[in-house]
Amino acid sequence: MVIGAAIAPLWLPGRLGAGLAAFALALGVGAHALDELHGRPLETRIPAGVLWTLAAVSIAAAVAIGIAAALAWWPWLLLLVAFGGFMVVTYNLELFGGRFHSDLWFALAWGALPLLAANAAAAERITRPGVVAALFAALLSFAQRRLSTQARMARREIHGISGTLELDTGNTVPITRELLTRAPEDALRALTAATIALAVALVLARVG
Repeated sequence: MVIGAAIAPLWLPGRLGAGLAAFALALGVGAHALDELHGRPLETRIPAGVLWTLAAVSIAAAVAIGIAAALAWWPWLLLLVAFGGFMVVTYNLELFGGRFHSDLWFALAWGALPLLAANAAAAERITRPGVVAALFAALLSFAQRRLSTQARMARREIHGISGTLELDTGNTVPITRELLTRAPEDALRALTAATIALAVALVLARVG
């Protein structure tokens, strides 16, 4: 979102703040609450009633912020708000047979959408730089999703590992859980740090 706002024609941090609040509620709270209701991936013991309340209140608040932003700045933002509200429920509860629970929809909803929404809120239109940057965010999120899936499977679903890998040198190394998870997890941390660095650089370019 910071990247989208920073490449808009005008730097409007107030609008960015509203967008960050909306996505923090929808994704940071609502999406994770729905995730826990559908399989407990975080292995919490939060009662289902509390999770439903957290999800409903946070997502409703996020949608309300989006609607208010659309009415105040640009009515077509309502389409992005509707898509985001639909995806946060459909993706995390794997509705419609899980049709929308895929790497592609993850990339579009959690990568491209926040950046495009922040850019459109500031520009009050869809801009060409915003669309291209949204493509960047989608591709980045797609890569993160693939790496995360590999690391999560190795960490949570593989209970026993045996065997060795034979190297070109003729040496062998044992296959361990750390061997399977370390590379993707290190790559995920590097991608996150790189994205934050880019966002900070763009903000400094606007305010400096």
